Amino acid sequence: PPVMQWFDRQKKAGGRLIVSDPRRTNTARAADLHLQATPGSDLALANGLLYLAIEEALIDHAYIADRTNGFDAARRKALAYHPAVVERRTGVAEADLRKTVRWLASAKSAMILSGRGPEQQSKGVDTSQAFINLALALGLPGRPNSGWGTLTGQGNGQGGREHGQKADQLPGYRLIEVDAHREAVARVWGVDPASLPRKGLSAFEMLDSAGRPGGVRTMFVTGSNVAVASPDAGRVDQRLRSLDHLTVCDAFLNETAALASVVLPVLQWAEEEGTMTNLEGRVIHRRRVARPPVGVRGDLEILRALADRLGCGPKFAFDDARGVFDELRRATAGGAADYSGITYERIDRDRGVFWPCPGEGHPGTPRLFVDRFAHPDGRARFLAVEDRPAGEEPDDDYPFFFTTGRYKEHYNSGAQTRMLGPLVQARPRPLVLIHPTAARRHQLVNGSRVLLESRRGRIECQVEVTADVRPDTLFCPFHWGGEQAANRLTNPALDPTSRMPEFKLAAVRIAAVEAVEGDPS
Repeated sequence: PPVMQWFDRQKKAGGRLIVSDPRRTNTARAADLHLQATPGSDLALANGLLYLAIEEALIDHAYIADRTNGFDAARRKALAYHPAVVERRTGVAEADLRKTVRWLASAKSAMILSGRGPEQQSKGVDTSQAFINLALALGLPGRPNSGWGTLTGQGNGQGGREHGQKADQLPGYRLIEVDAHREAVARVWGVDPASLPRKGLSAFEMLDSAGRPGGVRTMFVTGSNVAVASPDAGRVDQRLRSLDHLTVCDAFLNETAALASVVLPVLQWAEEEGTMTNLEGRVIHRRRVARPPVGVRGDLEILRALADRLGCGPKFAFDDARGVFDELRRATAGGAADYSGITYERIDRDRGVFWPCPGEGHPGTPRLFVDRFAHPDGRARFLAVEDRPAGEEPDDDYPFFFTTGRYKEHYNSGAQTRMLGPLVQARPRPLVLIHPTAARRHQLVNGSRVLLESRRGRIECQVEVTADVRPDTLFCPFHWGGEQAANRLTNPALDPTSRMPEFKLAAVRIAAVEAVEGDPS
């Protein structure tokens, strides 16, 4: 929701907003053009837009020649995506496809932004690359107020990536499998590079290994309600129950904490100090604005105490968040996301500093890719990508696409927002959205209760009949747990590169109906 103020400002200034979403969301209602694409068809959509950019001579030939490699291969692949084929695959009319690419190409500045929709698929990396190909072909990256980016759902979602919070990364966007990267960070940490682990399991793979032979036996979960937020949530629930020991650190009791051996209460975001990094790469200062209850510890204090007990306390001897940040500065020096020249004083003075900032005399980098891209030759890379079936698509047994998303009133697994009276009153329960055509076929009306099934689980929900979804698609928010957990239905099929599960696409059926009186129209 906070970003909508910028979209509203853009429209008042004469700009245009195009939204691609299988559901007519509030964001889509605000758009000048809504592309109501079939779930899982984003890659075909992006390749189809590149086809039209080529056909209508809208691509930036000088930019492609001067600043990129690999366009010919991407062009040849895209030319298989004739608008008639793309219209059939995506459900988006050819006229709207043409309007989209013309608006993007003719604007003084244009930005292509994605949320989780294109990414949380078993082909999410290739889908993202297809949109990057389109942005490069139009010459957007490096131009003022233009380019491609991903909107994060968490306040420090961007910063977490740069700090090395993934199983294949080290601080500064360094990779844990690259020897030079391992050596650079090991020097800062004062350890042997060989002591660093190799690439680990992805989040779902780690959860799915829990309690199995050779898998995880003890788990430490901090600030994540994985029992609700994971795909195939019923299976994850079983795996968590099979652990020898589960510790949960959280400010709220939630469905994951209910399964824990030990729950450690921790500070909330407003009760501690630190930094956050937004989509722009702007590092900002998060100040403490509230006093915590007596006896509640912060994450840093808990990790330091655990390190003491595990015999590596000196490596974690930080007194406060600023000490951690100073180490981060050293560990990212020379990396793609270089924080080494960013200090708390500069952040406060300049209202944030943009990485990369390789020295305290460096001004920071408010706009990436002005002169070069992050490859040895400084040129961006097109990569030819091709659409393929999702991990699971509708068939005779499971005829509906099922996709998930958010209510604006609730946040992620709802651990916080489902405790707030006004938000609960506004959205007390999840509703499954169904198109009037499908509702009539199943004799459903507003308020009917349905049992939805996928190949992994089932949930019970009340129905909202609305033309905001496609006739072939059911939508349900994922903020609730238990018998209403939408992620009981979702598919843990993983992208082969990112290992991201396919949250946004599953095949389901309506297994049972409890009707109420009313009018399905």
